[in-house]
Amino acid sequence: MSTATYPPPPPYYRLYKDYLQDPKSAPEPPPPIEGTYVLFGSNYTTDDVLPDLEEQGVRQLYPKGPNVDFKKELKALNRELQLHILELADVLVERPSQYARRVEEISLIFKNLHHLLNSLRPHQARATLIHILELQIQRRKQAIEDIKRRREEAQKLLKEALGTLEGQ
Repeated sequence: MSTATYPPPPPYYRLYKDYLQDPKSAPEPPPPIEGTYVLFGSNYTTDDVLPDLEEQGVRQLYPKGPNVDFKKELKALNRELQLHILELADVLVERPSQYARRVEEISLIFKNLHHLLNSLRPHQARATLIHILELQIQRRKQAIEDIKRRREEAQKLLKEALGTLEGQ
């Protein structure tokens, strides 16, 4: 079997041969994928839903439900993480063979922290979008004010020029 250094393009290019003369001759793009699909042998879904920790086989260390106080729970998990890291250092000094359980506990705390932070992503995205839009509004208002100021300056210059021309 021989292979070309530069293989020919796929046959799809023929669908676009008259595109420059008639842009409507090109086929419509395929519709967006909805639901689940397979990519490189793995199943994916188009639903952006953060799976629960239990679905991932991880024990949840903070209360369940929609009314979670993120700030309080993140601080509590952070304190617990610090305590477990100190205990791990103590275990490594006194009983080095028993470190595995402490590492698993620290891993569990990290997974819970990570899950809590990921559940805040939609709020962060919304706040970022609001901030960007507010900055755009502020810049546009400044541009409008700048245009108004320059227009007034131009009108003043035109009146002065007209007065100078009438005075001669």
